[in-house]
Amino acid sequence: MAVCVDDVSVNELAIAGILFVWVVFVVTLLTKKLYDLMKARGLPHNIAIYYNRKVIHALTGGVVAIVVPFAFSSPWLPFGFAMLLAIFTYLPHRTGRLFHWFQDPENIYEVHFCIMWGFSVLASWLLFGDMKFAIVPTAFMSFGDGITGVVRNLLYRRRTKAWAGNLAMALVCVPTGYAIAGVWGGLAGVVSSVIEHFEFKPLDDNITVPLSALLVLLAGRALSLPAF
Repeated sequence: MAVCVDDVSVNELAIAGILFVWVVFVVTLLTKKLYDLMKARGLPHNIAIYYNRKVIHALTGGVVAIVVPFAFSSPWLPFGFAMLLAIFTYLPHRTGRLFHWFQDPENIYEVHFCIMWGFSVLASWLLFGDMKFAIVPTAFMSFGDGITGVVRNLLYRRRTKAWAGNLAMALVCVPTGYAIAGVWGGLAGVVSSVIEHFEFKPLDDNITVPLSALLVLLAGRALSLPAF
């Protein structure tokens, strides 16, 4: 039986700690090694860091999002650790000591990713009373946006908003959304895949993708459809 301290079990604290260590490992060690390998194969710096950002999306935000509904009874620990990671990724920008293998001095999008990941988990609990819905926006921004970037990088070797990437994203997001939240989850996948194509400065797609997914799911809840 789990021992509880202020409604947070020791088991949950342990799982949160393990997940935090996993994220730090991916960010500081695994992707640094991948960067070195890509550079050794002749990939330009900008392409190597772009691939690494997508690897981090999937292996951190995506993997952890799948675990959250099964491992935690409330959103507060995942939300808190997401905010710690936001600080962890922001400080290199503040100090000028970037993790050069994935951070870009021109933007802090990875910080936005951490914040929106935590917000999505918290909002899913508060709005729907079930953290399984957190998988929808977080999977879209992690796996969906991740495959979008990989496809575009393979085809164009540069950062672009070509529709081929959005099609690949839809192929991931629509069935994922439908499997979790029915028709409205699938619709959220369509909307987020289209929204990702456009830029709404100063917002980036780490904000617009999960936010659009949450708004579609909220519309489904407001209409009290069977999936909810």
